[in-house]
Amino acid sequence: MHFKLTLTYDGTPYNGWQIQPDLPTVQGTLANAIHRITGETILPQGSGRTDTGVHALGQVASFSLITPIPAPNLHRALNNALPPNIRVLSIEPAPESFHARHSALRKTYEYRILPRGILCSPFLASFVWPSRYRLSFDVLQQVAAAILGTHDFTSFAATDPDQATRKASADDDGLEDSYDGTHAEQPKHIGNIRTIHHSAWQRREDLFVYRVTGSGFLHHMVRNLVGTFVECAANRRPLESIPEILAARDRSAAGFTAPARGLYLVEVEYK
Repeated sequence: MHFKLTLTYDGTPYNGWQIQPDLPTVQGTLANAIHRITGETILPQGSGRTDTGVHALGQVASFSLITPIPAPNLHRALNNALPPNIRVLSIEPAPESFHARHSALRKTYEYRILPRGILCSPFLASFVWPSRYRLSFDVLQQVAAAILGTHDFTSFAATDPDQATRKASADDDGLEDSYDGTHAEQPKHIGNIRTIHHSAWQRREDLFVYRVTGSGFLHHMVRNLVGTFVECAANRRPLESIPEILAARDRSAAGFTAPARGLYLVEVEYK
C-alpha cells in the first residue's frame, strides 16, 4: 500500500526534516511512529528537507507499507503516536508512481516578519523574525516583484561546502530538490534556474508576510531573498539592485540570510 501524507509541524525543536544520527528530526520522528504502529522500518520521503527551525503548514510525504491498514486508521494512529508539535492533516492512498519530492510541480513558502517597534510576545518568538530595521512596505513589494519569472538564482543560493558531494542542488528554504538516483524520473531543474510564479508581501495584523510560489527553491534561497529584500526596504541597498544581483550569479552580491524561524512551507502542488 502506497500513501500520500500531508502534515504540519513546529520546526523549533527539530534539526530539520532529514534524519540524522542521535538528533531529533521530523523524518526520524515520523519513521519511529510508523514503526511503533506497524512494526515496519521505512523512511518516509518528504517533498523536501526543511532546515533546523523551519516550520511546515503543508509538508507532504510518501511511503509504502506491507501492513494492510486503512488510511483513516493509520491517520488516527499516527496522531496518537506523534508528539503534539507534529500533526498529520491527511492520509490518502496514492499510486505507486507518486513520490512526494519528484512528483511536485510547485511549492509555496511564507516568511513572517514582525516590524520594528512592535513587541514580540514570547509565544510568537519562535515563529516570526522581529526585525531590528525600520522597513518600507512599498519597497518590499517592489523588490519582491523583481524576481518574478525564470532566472538563474545562484546569487541567492547558499554557499554549501558539501554541495560537491550531493547528487543535485538543494532546496532548503526549506526544502531540497535533491535526487537520490532511486526514482525513474530525472530532476526537472537545470543548474540553479528556477521559475517564480508569485512573489508578494501582505500585511497580516501586525506582521509583514512574504509569500512566494515557484517551481523549486535552492538551498537557503527564500531566506536569502528575504534578507536582501529587507536590506532594500531598510535603505541599506538600492531598490534597483535585484536585476544586478541575479545577473552576478555570486552569493556575495546578495544580502544576508534571514533567520529560519520566520519560514514556513505552506503548500506543495502536484499534477
